[in-house]
Amino acid sequence: MSVTTLHITGMTCGHCVAAVTKALQAVGGVESAQVSLERQEAIVKGNAPADQLVRAVEGEGYKAKVV
Repeated sequence: MSVTTLHITGMTCGHCVAAVTKALQAVGGVESAQVSLERQEAIVKGNAPADQLVRAVEGEGYKAKVV
């Protein structure tokens, strides 16, 4: 299992956090996803490829990059 940290921009509220969390958890290989509004980041545990995680976040309308 690996840990991937994503910097996410565009989140402004709890709904944003919920949407990003749900999108990340839907990616195959994700065991857990913790999204922080305050730090504008997500910590994802599992074996999902980083590019799929970024695409999932961007699919919800936010910007993401691997830290």
